[in-house]
Amino acid sequence: MVERKKNEEYRSREYLTIEEVKVLIEAAGNRGRHKQRDYCLLLLMFRHGLRAGEACRLKWDAIMFSRRIIYINRLKGSMSGNHPLQSDEISALELLRERYKEQGSYYVFVNERGKSLTVAAIQKIISRAGDAANLPIKVHPHMMRHSCGYYLADQQRPTRDIQAYLGHTNIQHTVRYTAQNPKRFESFDWDW
Repeated sequence: MVERKKNEEYRSREYLTIEEVKVLIEAAGNRGRHKQRDYCLLLLMFRHGLRAGEACRLKWDAIMFSRRIIYINRLKGSMSGNHPLQSDEISALELLRERYKEQGSYYVFVNERGKSLTVAAIQKIISRAGDAANLPIKVHPHMMRHSCGYYLADQQRPTRDIQAYLGHTNIQHTVRYTAQNPKRFESFDWDW
């Protein structure tokens, strides 16, 4: 009988570096029939710290192309809000909308039948992209959210801004991203 690995072995860390995120998103965009969808999915999950369930429920009416804004409807009691969209996100979304317009779905991320992707489908997409990217660790959807938080902390964004961006109601959930970041002390100036 094969012994099951412990979670610690699978999840040696809960986030990806920015280089790993880029490789993962690129891998998703280079494989399969749904590469445009998968690229856009991973890009938005990282950039906006989306949970898999939030990505599943994302609808076209939450995207205001003319204002370059996306409304993030958070789950799990988190705070929802508007986020700015970057040019590459707009381009990816426009390509996706054109590609799947015949489906006539309200949802942004759909399967071949025009139904919203499930959390299990997103898990498969990310896992396969991780394998294709040859990442050193096993990846799962929530890593995209954690990677977003750690990236923002590395950019020395204020903890309160990261909290609002990720929709955390309790700042203790946000502190994990900033507490271990040595860059937070770089501005300390000692005269002697």
